[in-house]
Amino acid sequence: MPKTKKHPKHVVPAQPHKFTKRYSLVDVVLQKEKKFLYFIAISLIVAGAVYPYPSIAMWVGFAFAGYSAIANDSIQTIGTFIGSNEDKKWYWQWLFMGLIFVATVSYSWYTFNGDVTYERLATKGLDQTPTSFVYLQLASPIILLLLTRFRIPVSTTFMLLSVFTATSGTIISMVNKSLLGYFAAFISALVIYLLLSKVIKRFIKGEAHAFWTVAQWVISGFLWYIWLAQDLANIAVYLPRQMNVYEFLAFTGFIFLGLGFLFYKKGDKIQNVINEKSEVRDVRSATIIDLVYSLILYYFKEVNNIPMSTTWVFVGLLAGRELGMRLRAHDSTEKFAKTFNLIFKDIISVTIGLIISIILAVAINPVIQEEIMNFLFK
Repeated sequence: MPKTKKHPKHVVPAQPHKFTKRYSLVDVVLQKEKKFLYFIAISLIVAGAVYPYPSIAMWVGFAFAGYSAIANDSIQTIGTFIGSNEDKKWYWQWLFMGLIFVATVSYSWYTFNGDVTYERLATKGLDQTPTSFVYLQLASPIILLLLTRFRIPVSTTFMLLSVFTATSGTIISMVNKSLLGYFAAFISALVIYLLLSKVIKRFIKGEAHAFWTVAQWVISGFLWYIWLAQDLANIAVYLPRQMNVYEFLAFTGFIFLGLGFLFYKKGDKIQNVINEKSEVRDVRSATIIDLVYSLILYYFKEVNNIPMSTTWVFVGLLAGRELGMRLRAHDSTEKFAKTFNLIFKDIISVTIGLIISIILAVAINPVIQEEIMNFLFK
């Protein structure tokens, strides 16, 4: 009797575990950022190894701070410059901005007897050269690098200066000045783009005249100088308040070469914070942004020597600009929602930076701890 051919049973394919996809995404991210995460890990180890030795720690901290501050704050000063000059060779952009940096820092060093910060570190609580370091002071710029990698434009002023300040009053003064800067920039940009958006749109139609390229390079150079006068303190806080010629050359050379790397990388990942905003790749729109920003920074530079967060000013400027353009164009609810989402996201980013910097400052500084305890239990 012939054997009956058995039909194979239906085999149910193995179902993927419900967490497989999530883990795959994590693996992709880790693989993509493997080299960077190795660098962060090694940097944290180096910081832990050198912080007990002040003469070495100050230069290691400066190196971390110099790279992280410039990488993070590039969006404010040279972000629009990079975005609107994508057709220009990176090394011409680097030489232009690099030579302005050298001239700016040289003038301060010569005029203020070795001080490269335009006396921003003369503020009480920051005026003494560090004679010892704790681990978190060297780790804070590494944390800033990590946040920068994930496109979070946090304030380098709070992240780097707050861990050195001797009193909570200095932090409060920096916060107050930065908040004033944010609202001044927001209102200025809102009014300008609300009242003049039609005129501005006429300017940016068609191909830009060569005049706009020249104007943008000049205004971007002026903005870069003003920003340096405000924010060099964030980098130099690790170093002697009066540098000798060899310290000055090391300081200047390192940042000059770091700028070259930044231009070579076209602003790196933080540049996306700029590119997602409206029309910033147009040289005319970028010029207007830089002009308003430079005038606001110049005003606050002249008010007093208290350091402030230029990041907060820049975020306020972009927020006011975006909202003004939407209001003037009577855009749809969907576009308004997108604009408010961008504004809210940037505010969250700088707030995260402030919270982290305050936590670090409290963890490091026993004077601030004592002030908080007295305030809570007086």
